[in-house]
Amino acid sequence: MGASNPMASLFGKSPFKSIQEHMRVVLECAKMTSPLMQALTDSDDVLIDKYRQAITDLELEADNIKHALRARLPKSLLMPVDRRDLLEILDLQDNIADTTQDIAELMVDRSMSIPEVMKKPILNLVERSIDTCAQAAKTIEALDELVQVGFSGREADRVMELVAELNKIETETDRLEVAAVRTLFAHEGELKPVSVVFWYRLIEWIAALSDYAEKIGNRLRLLVAR
Repeated sequence: MGASNPMASLFGKSPFKSIQEHMRVVLECAKMTSPLMQALTDSDDVLIDKYRQAITDLELEADNIKHALRARLPKSLLMPVDRRDLLEILDLQDNIADTTQDIAELMVDRSMSIPEVMKKPILNLVERSIDTCAQAAKTIEALDELVQVGFSGREADRVMELVAELNKIETETDRLEVAAVRTLFAHEGELKPVSVVFWYRLIEWIAALSDYAEKIGNRLRLLVAR
């Protein structure tokens, strides 16, 4: 690891720990999508509502961390990272939690049932989207160390490797999204038109978790490249 950045000690209480704390809660929120979808495939309304509430609670916890961080984030120039970059990362993380809540609320509000033919494509997409979020969380865990070494050296190289793997997983998620949509359209004649519309939206939202995760990694890559 490279030498510590002596400037890092001048910035007061580090906001990077809060960014990491926020991402940990966001990841737990995204992970709830898996048991939620499994409950849907099992037609278990009690568990669906249980996991929806868990997602709501985690999204609220993430919001509280976000608001507290925004309130104390320094506005001075004595920051090793531009304030706008941190806020963008925070917003991308928050989008994951918000989208997870949207998924849960849609499933409950619409009282959705999953067609048998859609179970495997949807569950595969959910699991890989969560994998993408987990990989993004790994990159965020390295953020404070990156600051300490001035975004250079072996730590920077390790983050670039993590981001490269993140991009790879996201590409796989794109393929799974396409497969799920194709399966939906191949069997749309067996479903009510309005159900097709809402399942298409749900597929988009599940895949969006992966999109936001990739954007987090890409933002860190830009910070390293500067």
